Amino acid sequence: MASGTGTMIGDNENPGRTRANIDETIQSEKLCLDQEHSPGKAVQQDYCMPDVVTVRIQTDSDSFQDVVVKIERPTYQKPFLGGFKNRITGVEFHNAGSQTIPKKLPDKGILVFHRETQTVFEKNKQQQTTNTTSTQMTKTGLYVSNKTDKLITPGKYITAEEYHKRRLEAVIVLQRDFRRWHATNIVQKLGEEKRLRLEWEAQEEIRRKKEKEEKLRREHKRRLNPKTKGDFELLYHALELWRREETEQINRTLTGAERKAALCGLLEQEAQLIASIGRHKLNADEENRQKAILHFLNKCAQPKRWKAYDGKITEMDTQFTLRARELLEIYCSISMSDIPQDERIDVLLTLKRTVKEHECKLTQEIMELIDREIDLMSREVKECNLEGLRKRICTLFLQFIKIPKFNPEVAKILKHQDLQYLIEKIWGSQSALSACSDLYDLVMVRWDKQHEWSPWNTILLTEHEADAHLKLCDLQKAYEAAFIHRIRHKHIWAKNYFAQIQAMASFLQRSENQTNANEFLIATPFRTGAKT
Repeated sequence: MASGTGTMIGDNENPGRTRANIDETIQSEKLCLDQEHSPGKAVQQDYCMPDVVTVRIQTDSDSFQDVVVKIERPTYQKPFLGGFKNRITGVEFHNAGSQTIPKKLPDKGILVFHRETQTVFEKNKQQQTTNTTSTQMTKTGLYVSNKTDKLITPGKYITAEEYHKRRLEAVIVLQRDFRRWHATNIVQKLGEEKRLRLEWEAQEEIRRKKEKEEKLRREHKRRLNPKTKGDFELLYHALELWRREETEQINRTLTGAERKAALCGLLEQEAQLIASIGRHKLNADEENRQKAILHFLNKCAQPKRWKAYDGKITEMDTQFTLRARELLEIYCSISMSDIPQDERIDVLLTLKRTVKEHECKLTQEIMELIDREIDLMSREVKECNLEGLRKRICTLFLQFIKIPKFNPEVAKILKHQDLQYLIEKIWGSQSALSACSDLYDLVMVRWDKQHEWSPWNTILLTEHEADAHLKLCDLQKAYEAAFIHRIRHKHIWAKNYFAQIQAMASFLQRSENQTNANEFLIATPFRTGAKT
């Protein structure tokens, strides 16, 4: 493409032969003449077109105009459009082409020059060909029944606007019906929830009434037949309330000598009630003591139990559990009353053979008491006079059972003196959470399960409370600050007490050193090449 600053030649004008054309023709002819004179030697000179050329254009019959033309270099490789070759000179002549720069197509973001656009994928698909059919109609010689024919008449023409309007009305109807159905379901659900709530409230009211009645019945039973420490505290509390009410009544209604006499009578009644409660307490303590002893002996005589992989419980008796069971049976036999004299003598002789196996001061005293009772029964002494002697035999035999040398199974259950101090003095013989005072249901577990058990890392709980406590992950979130402070105070008390024991003091010192070392290692980062 060439651009110039001048007047362009019209279609009906004949441009003259320009100087550039003349020069180009002369150069071509000269090249041809040189080749003719030297046919065996083809001479080809490189020609470099300048960027700007001057073209003379004839504007009139006798006037010319010079036009400056700028040559624009193509930015693409010229396509080959064919041509010919001079066989004599070997010069190739190519057909001319348009110098117009091709228009660059906009980028559509689609890759077209790749394998997928140039590759055709063929796919076979079966098609059902048309089936030529025919129809029949009544004509001469042929009758076709029209009984099943339907008469179809064209309906009203519906425009697109009418069609969409009908669809919109149908959608509105569907939405209305759906919303009504949904609202009905919500109302029914709320009604059902209200009904269930009212039923639950009615059941809760009945349950609260039953619990209140049961509580009153239990309190009445506890007052009539007190058994535990709490029952007697309830009696003493009720007695104190009664005394205050009676005292206020006397002070409000009586004066002088009548008031003093009434107060003296009230004091006598209070003393009688306190004595009656004391007698009940002695009887209850004795009954509870016997229950505790039997529970202790039964626990020693229980066989070993464990759960298998299939969930079945397996029991196994050892020589120690069999020994404990034998001692339990003897104790129950000698504790029985109102049995025939010959059976009593057999029980005493069995007891004598059992304790005779071990020689010590306790067994000698038990055998002496057995001989004394047998001698007194032979003399037909009354049963009431033998009660003290029999209680003495039961007490000494219980001491015999509690010695691990004579009953090895008891060593796993009995608590030594230091642990007794820990339970009775520090923890008050009751659970730290529920204040349960049944010693045979209490266990001591670690307060912080991340550290080993020690008297200053323990807590006294029931078995169920211990299971729940050991499942806790964060004690600070599980318990209140006041409870945690109280537990830590008991731990400090236990640490101060056990520090007085020489063996425990050395263990405590090692434990503290190990704790400090662990804290130092945690707080100090490790460095490569550092000495530890």
